[in-house]
Amino acid sequence: CSQDPMAGQFLSELLTNRKENIPLKFSEDCLYLNIYTPADLAKKSRLPVMVWVYGGGLLLGGASTYNGLALAAYENVVVVIIQYRLGIWGFFSTGDEHSRGNWAHLDQLAALRWVQDNIANFGGNPGSVTIFGESSGAESVSVLVFSPLSKNLFHRAISESGVALIPGMLEKGPIKPLAEQIATTAGCKTTTSAVMVHCLRQKSEEELLETTMKMKFLSLNLLGDPRKSYLYTPTVIDGVVLPKTPEELQAERKFQTVPYIIGFNKKEFGWLLPTLLSYPLSEGKLDEKTAMSLLWRSYPLVKIPKELIPEAIETYLGGTDDLVKKRDLFTDLVGDVLFGVPSVIVARNHRAGAPTYMYEFQYRPSFSSAMKPKTVIGDHGDEIFSVFGAPFLK
Repeated sequence: CSQDPMAGQFLSELLTNRKENIPLKFSEDCLYLNIYTPADLAKKSRLPVMVWVYGGGLLLGGASTYNGLALAAYENVVVVIIQYRLGIWGFFSTGDEHSRGNWAHLDQLAALRWVQDNIANFGGNPGSVTIFGESSGAESVSVLVFSPLSKNLFHRAISESGVALIPGMLEKGPIKPLAEQIATTAGCKTTTSAVMVHCLRQKSEEELLETTMKMKFLSLNLLGDPRKSYLYTPTVIDGVVLPKTPEELQAERKFQTVPYIIGFNKKEFGWLLPTLLSYPLSEGKLDEKTAMSLLWRSYPLVKIPKELIPEAIETYLGGTDDLVKKRDLFTDLVGDVLFGVPSVIVARNHRAGAPTYMYEFQYRPSFSSAMKPKTVIGDHGDEIFSVFGAPFLK
């Protein structure tokens, strides 16, 4: 789907389990899915189905990055890799009836309905569907577990490094300010929601892509008030896909009670994410004063209020005087805030209604980018190589 082509290709090459990098083609016409089945399919096979939701910060990603061949063949399952709209196309929301938002999650639901209706023709069992995803794909899986619209569309779920509680990926407050920023950047008036939506609908794919690039999503704005900047085009509480916040739905025990695996990696903020976010950590050393300022400027990423920052830094960095160790501990702090803590909270709550499992992945794939330091073991996305059987393909 439409996205920043350079960033999309870069991410694809870092995560792919294919032997050869494939040049991705991006288009607004993108609601397709890929199906992989074992070769020796009997006419009446009813194999379990696994539906993959790719990650990429809700702004990047594509189905072709992932080859489902090895997973289908070695595990005897039908693998479905779906696509969904990204960025402005997938999430533009005015917070009211003019543009509710969560269009990407509606795409994901539409794909799951398609699987229910058609997967039997490919030897799949529509009564045994597992949805799984990584990063913002894992966040999407978590959103679908919370959504009343997904009832009976899947029977198991797996979230790899991501849940609906990731800071900043789900906007619980007013979303109108982001809509206004996008409209202004696109050269639209922001008089009313209706005016913004009408004006943006006239824009071509190229114009909206240009707007996306100008918005500089996925990069930390190191100037100005960090509370006013957005890293993502987020999931919203639209009253449709999500009737209430995940926290409220958890309190009311309103979620799909399916068996759920939730996991994260040992060094979630080890290399891939700081690289994608062009995060200023390259020095290899970090003192506490710099760490506090950096954590505050990371507000759109971690959403830690100013008054809690000294305590957070002291808790994580206070145990050592070694500035190299402090830098490492800082990445642990960010990894815990982004993935560790939210995952544990969702798992603890899900347990009340259904079997719930957790894992922590720590392994350095031999396919890692040459740019990644050897010391980073269990980086964000590392488990994808194992899940999709990269050793069989590469």
